[in-house]
Amino acid sequence: MVEASNKVIQSFIEKMPHAEALGLKILQLSAGEAEMLMPWSEDLIGDPATGVIHGGAVSTLMDTCSGAAVICHPENGGVTATLDLRIDYMRPASPGQDVRAHAECYNITRSIAFVRATAFDDDASRPVATATGAFTIAFRKEASA
Repeated sequence: MVEASNKVIQSFIEKMPHAEALGLKILQLSAGEAEMLMPWSEDLIGDPATGVIHGGAVSTLMDTCSGAAVICHPENGGVTATLDLRIDYMRPASPGQDVRAHAECYNITRSIAFVRATAFDDDASRPVATATGAFTIAFRKEASA
């Protein structure tokens, strides 16, 4: 299941020019969970004086990782789209460090999936940002027993 989801998610990322431009990479997928990496790049700096990655790049990482978690949830029977995503920025990402995101799709209704996500750099104990979101689903599969 996860291997098939990985192919779907990789195709999903390849069709999003902004995700490709950010260099997003899938690190791990499991049932309803995803982890992705955005490598640090000078092209992503939002403030040249500090070298901090732009918040929009972090937002895209968290949104894409959240969508991946929805796609690989065993009860999701199709693709997804973001309905609502609230991101709370805790601190700037450390200059020169990659940023990772982990997302968990923790509930699916008939047509909506709910996700929690965290973005972090080398200091995983101090998140860069957290997010909660709602995503559409095309149809819900019946949960396997």
